[in-house]
Amino acid sequence: MKPYAELSKEELQELKTALEAQFEEEKAKGLALDMSRGKPSADQLDLSMGMMDVLGSDSQLVCSEGVDCRNYGVLDGIAEAKQLLSDMMEVPKENIVIFGNSSLNIMFDTVARSMTHGVMGSTPWARLDAVKFLCPVPGYDRHFTITEYFGIEMIPVPMTTEGPDMDMVEDLVQADPAIKGIWCVPKYSNPQGITYSDETVRRFARLKPAAEDFRIYWDNAYGIHHLYEDKQDTLLEILEECKQAGNPDLVYKFSSTSKISFPGSGIAAVASSDGNLADIRRQMQCQTIGHDKLNQLRHARFFKDIHGMTAHMKKHADILRPKFDAVLETLEKELGGLGIGSWIAPRGGYFISFDSLDGCAKAIVSKAKEAGLIMTGAGATFPYGKDPCDKNIRIAPSYPTAGELKAAAQVFVLSVKLASVEKLLAEKA
Repeated sequence: MKPYAELSKEELQELKTALEAQFEEEKAKGLALDMSRGKPSADQLDLSMGMMDVLGSDSQLVCSEGVDCRNYGVLDGIAEAKQLLSDMMEVPKENIVIFGNSSLNIMFDTVARSMTHGVMGSTPWARLDAVKFLCPVPGYDRHFTITEYFGIEMIPVPMTTEGPDMDMVEDLVQADPAIKGIWCVPKYSNPQGITYSDETVRRFARLKPAAEDFRIYWDNAYGIHHLYEDKQDTLLEILEECKQAGNPDLVYKFSSTSKISFPGSGIAAVASSDGNLADIRRQMQCQTIGHDKLNQLRHARFFKDIHGMTAHMKKHADILRPKFDAVLETLEKELGGLGIGSWIAPRGGYFISFDSLDGCAKAIVSKAKEAGLIMTGAGATFPYGKDPCDKNIRIAPSYPTAGELKAAAQVFVLSVKLASVEKLLAEKA
């Protein structure tokens, strides 16, 4: 079929009638599937079940520092867990602090600490007239939720195939001392699956912000989450680049095992400079006597080292890859050449980013819900939930079974076609 925009009003009306009949058939199948979040499937969670057996009542529970992991102590995290996560994050273990189970929690704490106590001696943000963050878009909705919660003004920055528009980033941070941070998902970005180019990383490291307390919030959530053995993105290590550029304090680097072991029961860490970590430790000493060392020990003994972790992630990829391929094949087969949508085929991460015709995303998500498919809300990938073009939709293929995903893909493409036809007909009215 030729592109929808080239169809006459009569042809579009005839197509709409046929699509509506197909849509009713799909609705009658009774699909009930929630794909609103990028959750691992049960098959993926099963990969880590051996971790439940690593520690038992007869296990030796003393870590390499000689501390009984059942008791208090070791604020930063036990050495074997720090080694595992430092290798995963590609930083020296002296430069990381392990928290609890969630990197999102660390990010929240980092913003909260900056609001109440400032950054390395600077004025607490809560005392300032204005605090702003740069937000690459489309981006991660949870990041935007944190900044909105604290009343921080969010400034959208368009994503390119190389990462955020660095001309815009550089101009903004150099001109406005109220800009205190930027959210980044630098590898297999959420939702587009873009990995920042070497030049983008170097430009981040060379930033000259007007605010001395400006920080890059580098959420490397998908650092080892490859889909393909022969097609893997690489990312320059940001802490080292900042150090070489004379900006060692410029970045907080976050990561976790949430989509490696068990979401909600993983371990998470932040890596940064000595000065930034001193700030973090001062808060931790008031906040906790130490995070869950038994869970840290469990992870260290299950994975053993980074080689065990990467081998584990290949098993994840074997489960995820067919799901991503199935969605991408359906998009190409059903929508390719029609001019009503575009998408990026990621090499890793957890999402596929789809752009509809302007003004159609909300209608597509609504139609999908009508047929039993719940997707991430249209607009969620933008600050305040407001996509100015109403076109970006995040697809999360990880959780459904193969059969559910096939049905969901059909519902989605039908929803795209119907919403697009309705828009084009309205334009011709």
